[in-house]
Amino acid sequence: MGGRAVPVFGTRHKVEVIDGLEVFYREAGDPSRPTLVLLHGFPSSSHMYRGLIAELSDEFHLIAPDHVGFGCSAMPSVAEFPYSFEKLTEVTLALLDRIGAERFALYIQDYGAPVGLRIASRQPERVTALISQSGNAYREGFTPFWDVLFAHAEDRATHEPAVRELLTAGATRWQYEHGVPADRLDRIGPETWTLDQAGLDRPGNKEVQLQLFWDYRFNLDSYPAFQEYFRKHRPPTLVAWGRNDEIFGAAGAEAFARDLPDAEIHLLDAGHFALETHGAEIAALVRDFLRRAL
Repeated sequence: MGGRAVPVFGTRHKVEVIDGLEVFYREAGDPSRPTLVLLHGFPSSSHMYRGLIAELSDEFHLIAPDHVGFGCSAMPSVAEFPYSFEKLTEVTLALLDRIGAERFALYIQDYGAPVGLRIASRQPERVTALISQSGNAYREGFTPFWDVLFAHAEDRATHEPAVRELLTAGATRWQYEHGVPADRLDRIGPETWTLDQAGLDRPGNKEVQLQLFWDYRFNLDSYPAFQEYFRKHRPPTLVAWGRNDEIFGAAGAEAFARDLPDAEIHLLDAGHFALETHGAEIAALVRDFLRRAL
């Protein structure tokens, strides 16, 4: 068992300047221990990992960056920065290189998946294991939620009003509450959607998000490379996914078994942000998995 060598309040909050942009990240634990890099999704930030970081920092070294345009990282305008998942990957890799993270396991959620899986498929020797929480890598994972987003990718002008609805306070709160059993709703702190919405409501941020919505379709072009990476390198993989997620469906979790027959797949009675309601269960799964995998 972990010995709580690092106190719960031991998280360090740091900034590195990458290509002239401040990139914020949380770090905890002893850097000599195995490293786990935590990559967040939309519309969140490294804040989504605050509990997991505190829970695991006694035994592992954890790094959780904010993507450019999210959280406490820089948010240049769309005229100043070419927002794309390819560019977010480039920045993330530069950060990991800068801080000396040579080998690491990856925890991917939502937007963190196309970033993390680009890293893993291109530099497989650096990645020790994969953990996916609604981190999609298969077309089976897409639900009807995506219909308007993919329509927007084809015709931005026509579908932008509908897509902008996904940037409203009601939609942000829905992301946290959908699919959550009634007896677990009180686990979700209101600061979660409030903080995320504050980020979305910054001047210029909705344009950032619209650009990333548009760019998301290009991630699907990389799915064959991701799946080839799974088959060729067989990274130890844990999938801990909300079975009630209406954004990335449970079929996306189960699809990992096609190319990773040894993947450990757990469908939790949770929604998209499963850490908020099932954090203790996920932390236990991650601790046990990493002890065996690393």
